Amino acid sequence: MKALRIVRLFVIGRSSHSQRQQHFVSALVLLGFASQFCWPQQPSPSVSVQVHYDQFEGQFPPVWTYFGYDEPNYTYAPNGKKLLGELAAADAVPVYIRTHNLLTSGDGSASLKWGSTNVYSEDASGHAIYDWTILDRIFDTFRATGVKPLVEIGFMPKALSIHPEPYRHDFPRDKVNGIYTGWAYPPNNYKKWSDLVFQFVHHLRERYSDAEVKTWLWEVWNEPDIGYWQGTPEEYFKLYDFSVDAVLRALPGARIGGPDTTGPGNSKSADFLRAFLDHCAHQKNYANGKIGSHLDFISFHPKGSPTWQGDHVQMGISRQLAAIEQGFKIVASFPEWRKTPIILGESDPEGCAACSAKDNPQNLYRNGPLYGAYTIEALNNILALARQEYVPLLGVVTWAFEFEDQPYFAGFRELATNGLDKPVLNAFRMLGLMGNERVKASSSGGVSTDEVVRSGVRAMPDINVIATRKKREIEVLVWNYHDNDVPFPVTSINVSITGLPADEKRALLEHFRVDSDHSNTFTAWREMGSPQSPSESEYKRLESAGHLQLLNSPSWMEIQRGSIELHFTLPRQGFSLVRLSW
Repeated sequence: MKALRIVRLFVIGRSSHSQRQQHFVSALVLLGFASQFCWPQQPSPSVSVQVHYDQFEGQFPPVWTYFGYDEPNYTYAPNGKKLLGELAAADAVPVYIRTHNLLTSGDGSASLKWGSTNVYSEDASGHAIYDWTILDRIFDTFRATGVKPLVEIGFMPKALSIHPEPYRHDFPRDKVNGIYTGWAYPPNNYKKWSDLVFQFVHHLRERYSDAEVKTWLWEVWNEPDIGYWQGTPEEYFKLYDFSVDAVLRALPGARIGGPDTTGPGNSKSADFLRAFLDHCAHQKNYANGKIGSHLDFISFHPKGSPTWQGDHVQMGISRQLAAIEQGFKIVASFPEWRKTPIILGESDPEGCAACSAKDNPQNLYRNGPLYGAYTIEALNNILALARQEYVPLLGVVTWAFEFEDQPYFAGFRELATNGLDKPVLNAFRMLGLMGNERVKASSSGGVSTDEVVRSGVRAMPDINVIATRKKREIEVLVWNYHDNDVPFPVTSINVSITGLPADEKRALLEHFRVDSDHSNTFTAWREMGSPQSPSESEYKRLESAGHLQLLNSPSWMEIQRGSIELHFTLPRQGFSLVRLSW
């Protein structure tokens, strides 16, 4: 910890509190501490985990297999293709990809929070010109890598925008115009917009086959309750109606939804979501004049709120979960929609994937295992809230992918950096190994969902468990999460698994682990000296470090009277998947 004392001495005397914070975090990054400090780990009081293989507790739906990003042109970059393939390989069920800017005008170049396809323009007489070249590269890559699109219909082509100039934004440098430029405005002609949507869907149907596109999901726009939509709520409802009408004319039977508002934990977003659901249930349809609008799923975007505490990150999971709880309650309050599936269209620890940790030290959590532990903690409580409110949860979209032409481990919210998998990706790999039948499991170190929603995990850590089963196999996922990313002694975990088949005498144990020393490219990169231009051999070593790793070699264990006992230690922000097969 001597280096940390040096860092603190270095920043003392800076002219302001905010400057001291920034200098401190910059020094941490340079020293390689990033999201957690070194700590001499000593066992603490143990936690008892009880798992009952023979006690079924319902399905364990793979709602986590949804991902998204702003920049569609990263899709077909080499690292984008690589990551999509890894996501598809991580789970047996389809992975869905949601991306912005599929209808945005431009030359196909990408930058932070920007992308384009240029599918629509007009000639001098105002007649439509369609060009599917860039769009096809995106969707061809989806098909080739084995993922399915959650097709977001947006944004507004320049030729259709009521306020076309300025059009392309420059994030984060343009302080005058911001990011909500011409692409965020309503259409100047709803008939032309409807024709564009029809041709868009019709083209995809013809290119990828009727059977394939009917497995996709479709939605209208993104976050129309904030700057992403520079029109009124009623104008969005009109856009929704015309878009849905066009989609269903081009592809009868398409599953389409919305409104993808921000988290309904604040009153403005909650009011917008209610108004939208009321419009779809009771109001006149702008496209066909009938009452109501077609709605196959309901989507909104809950986000957390991490803060920088001067020397560490404090996560804000309660804000995210409270927004989810409120959103579930709003949907359940409509008799017409309470059985309609819900997609959390962006569900993340905070709201800006393209904001690096360099300028936003609260984002330091993104490089290490904390991001993965948070993801599992959030998922466990999201599923609990869905059961509590009796709503069907279809998907939870993690808004993270990869960024091109950025420094290694710059602290963007991403699953991989320059082709190297981050620890969070191994959380999804663990989830992909789980069965679809949940069995009874409990932990003496668990924190209730009600407490996490109300207060976060600020007192005792949440050391909790999810257990599932397959034929001749059980999977036990255990994690050690706390909102504060500070040093803490490891915890002793004692796992008792009962109810195993009485005629089985032994089982093969595999123990997968993610922590500061396992399945962690960031640690390996720091130990190399944090190279920004790793050699070929260094890069291969880093690739290997990013794979999901075993804590120990697989071993056979005796099953005694249908039971097995396991003992291991688990550090703060670490997580383990124990798999037994026979």
